[in-house]
Amino acid sequence: MREIVLDTETTGLDPLRGDRLVEVGCVEIFNRMPTGQTFHAYINPERDIPAEAFAVHGLSSEFLADKPLFAGVVEQFLEFIADSPLVIHNASFDISFINAELERIKRPAILRERLVDTLLLARRKHPGVSNRLDDLCSRYAIDNSRRTKHGALLDAELLAEVYIDLIGARQSQLILAAEVRDIRVGGLGEMPRRQRSAPLAPRISEADRIEHRAFVATLGDKPIWNDFIGA
Repeated sequence: MREIVLDTETTGLDPLRGDRLVEVGCVEIFNRMPTGQTFHAYINPERDIPAEAFAVHGLSSEFLADKPLFAGVVEQFLEFIADSPLVIHNASFDISFINAELERIKRPAILRERLVDTLLLARRKHPGVSNRLDDLCSRYAIDNSRRTKHGALLDAELLAEVYIDLIGARQSQLILAAEVRDIRVGGLGEMPRRQRSAPLAPRISEADRIEHRAFVATLGDKPIWNDFIGA
């Protein structure tokens, strides 16, 4: 199953008050494993960046001034996410900004039925504790040392790792791998062998052998088949 892990950065907290999207990052996972395929875009929000937002993601108005508008990346974005489920941490926040941008350019909104909210999953699995992305990385021993500031693509990559642990997919993969290893090597470093109570009847008749020897005799003085005929 294909899923897309998605994260955004914005100019603020509320698209209804004029806050805009400034960055989108997406990571593809297939059968609960990252594929290495990503989508990433910085977006010109056509407005200033408040100091509070800059402190979070470090994206300045000057940096974003020459970046494309959302309308300039929307086709690539929609093509990448296609109709896959969207895995998002605090999904209502990110999708409200994406849908606000889609509405501005008269494109259909993304349905909330497609969303998998990892914050809700984490709260169910770990009630009564903080379930921010950094907390989940620490809980699942995921290295987030590169996360000195928020970044949409980096956060999507980290969330993909968290999601795999959160739903128990990594543990299932490890158990399956261990079972396959035990089947293959018997847990003792060698392939287990089973002996038949009675050997199978030969499938090559004596007539087949005679015909094969006659064929080998036509191959020259020292055909390599002579090394195996007596076996």
